[in-house]
Amino acid sequence: MSLFQPFQIRDIQFKNRIGVSPMCQYSSTDGFADDWHLVHLGSRAVGGAALVIMEATAVTPEGRISPHDMGIWQDAHIEPLARITRFILSHGAVPGIQIAHAGRKASNAAPWLGDGALTTEQGGWSPLLGPSAIAFDENSPVPQAMTDADIEALKQAFAGAAHRALKAGFQVLELHAAHGYLLHSFLSPLSNQRTDAYGGSFDNRIRLLLEITEQARQIWPDTLPLFVRISATDWVEGGWDVPQSVRLCAELKKRGVDLVDVSSGGAVADAKIKVGPGYQVPFAEQIRHQADIPTAAVGFITDAAQADEIIRQGQADMVLLGRESLRNPYWPLHAAHALGVTPQWPNQYDRAKPRLPQPQSR
Repeated sequence: MSLFQPFQIRDIQFKNRIGVSPMCQYSSTDGFADDWHLVHLGSRAVGGAALVIMEATAVTPEGRISPHDMGIWQDAHIEPLARITRFILSHGAVPGIQIAHAGRKASNAAPWLGDGALTTEQGGWSPLLGPSAIAFDENSPVPQAMTDADIEALKQAFAGAAHRALKAGFQVLELHAAHGYLLHSFLSPLSNQRTDAYGGSFDNRIRLLLEITEQARQIWPDTLPLFVRISATDWVEGGWDVPQSVRLCAELKKRGVDLVDVSSGGAVADAKIKVGPGYQVPFAEQIRHQADIPTAAVGFITDAAQADEIIRQGQADMVLLGRESLRNPYWPLHAAHALGVTPQWPNQYDRAKPRLPQPQSR
């Protein structure tokens, strides 16, 4: 395997092993995609990524991280999203979408507006939902512990979002079960202290995610890939950890998940995370081999040779770029050049592309 080797999942072929991570833009009004999202995501498709994943897209209005998050809770959201998927497909990339509920981390300001909890007077909402009545941190509101009715409504919201994503033309569906948002907060014993069928034991804590996964796989066609993003570890003693992630991913595979997008952290505010180049790649590698499921690696992957080595060494099947993709939408094209692969620049940009060195005649 190598970074520019195609990758087949079900009926979808990715032209290389590079994807764009779902990254919130905090630029929607009432959940609608607009011109910003078309240009932002479309430029990454033009830039040569095989997979472009839409940001965390809320399954309910209350499931947004901020009032400016993308949404997919109503049919009116479909056509603006379809405009984007059509453009992505026209440039040879696969459009994906991550559907999510922020849980107890909802109702916050956008990062450049302070990134703190909003009151209802500031445009926020309440109550927030969580598995238990435990706040994310001392500055966050205490969520309402979800009732059986709340859990059933959540499952229906994810189902509705999956149906709309399909109608909008997405070819990859990703369930967001990472970074301390609602599905992750059910997994972690740090945030889930329930005593019913959704709390306590490992099997109970993973129950909700497995139920939503089974439901999504029934909705999502057999021809199309289903991904799940997880936090492999909470980075806190007594929290969710890699051995539990391996066990979870084996169960996800049984339920038709095709790839696990492996991140980490986000469950609690005071976690001590050892950050560095490729710091989360070992988690993807361990899950890939021990759960026998394809994985995507993330986390400070910035260099072409670094990304290629991850794939060649079998540490992951894809790399998903976050910040580096924001800095350089054309990273895949430049990476191809750096690795001696002929980049497929769009015709409109062909005259400006860097040229591979030509062999000297003797």
